[in-house]
Amino acid sequence: MLSEPFYDPTRSYEDNFEHGPFGLFADTQRIPDSSEIHHHFLGQPVAAPFGIPAGPLLNGRYVKAALDMGFDLPVYKTVRTRRQACHPWPNVLAVQVDGDLQTGRTLVASQKYSEPLSITNSFGVPSFDPEFWQPDMADAVRHAGPGQVVIGSFQGTKSESGSVAAYIADFVTGARLLKQTGVKIVEVNLSCPNEGTANLLCFDIPRAREIVEAIKGELGAIPLVTKIAYFGDDARLTQFLREVGSVVDGISAINTVSAAVVDERGEQALPGEGRLSSGVCGSAIQWAGLEMVQRMARLRESLGLTFEIVGVGGVGDAAAFDRFRRAGADVVMSATAAMWNPLLAQQIKEWMQGAGA
Repeated sequence: MLSEPFYDPTRSYEDNFEHGPFGLFADTQRIPDSSEIHHHFLGQPVAAPFGIPAGPLLNGRYVKAALDMGFDLPVYKTVRTRRQACHPWPNVLAVQVDGDLQTGRTLVASQKYSEPLSITNSFGVPSFDPEFWQPDMADAVRHAGPGQVVIGSFQGTKSESGSVAAYIADFVTGARLLKQTGVKIVEVNLSCPNEGTANLLCFDIPRAREIVEAIKGELGAIPLVTKIAYFGDDARLTQFLREVGSVVDGISAINTVSAAVVDERGEQALPGEGRLSSGVCGSAIQWAGLEMVQRMARLRESLGLTFEIVGVGGVGDAAAFDRFRRAGADVVMSATAAMWNPLLAQQIKEWMQGAGA
């Protein structure tokens, strides 16, 4: 049975930002955690290799609630160097998918959320100015307890001139701003549209390599994780890992799987230009996240690389967590299921204790 979600899809992004989180995430007290710290992620001790990826944790209140509920690796929602508005409401809708979601599908959306849970989300990577998010993120970082690490996520923003050099410089500025918050791990979102081409940035491998090298130059010893999409082409994934995986410290996969989303009348469900297709997450994309982890683990070994793997996509229970870990994920994260089940981290920790994991 689904709980009240900590992000309320019936409210606007701004309303959620101002008044959330909701449900059990609201006004939480830190839950005592007796877990012994046997795990590490990028040099940082963690009680459990489980967290929430960039997306639903809108600000410091959400991140602190996630920490209190036992999600030991929460990711502060992706920020930018300057303010960016959110796409119009609605931003989250339920979608019904029979089995695994393959690319090129058209799905029917509604506000009827049920298990197995899959949703579409369309926010446009909104952000407040650094004057807000820097102290807010720093406060969340300080809230982490023993065995917990807050990760800061960001992405670059296209300049008005369209200059590639300015675009890359914006990534460097973003990295510098995150570094100033005290985060111990930084994530850069490469699963977003490339401001230089029509492709996702992670598919533009030379540009992605140039960007992560520039970011690493700014971050110094702070580990860098890159968030990527699903690669259907094994040769292209191999090239990405050879070029980008040799620079970054970790890779998070996957973000979402794109699909056309319509309402019950067959009309575009999300209002506005360019929003017929949107990202789908939840149980329907578990196959893609699991497959990417398996392929990355295999290629990491064959290429002699050392990046750590963050497995994301449709992780809804301890069994899925175990599948991702066995596939090669160093840590596992859940967004959709965690939103509707704030007890998920505790349930996974109980399973780990029982399994001796």
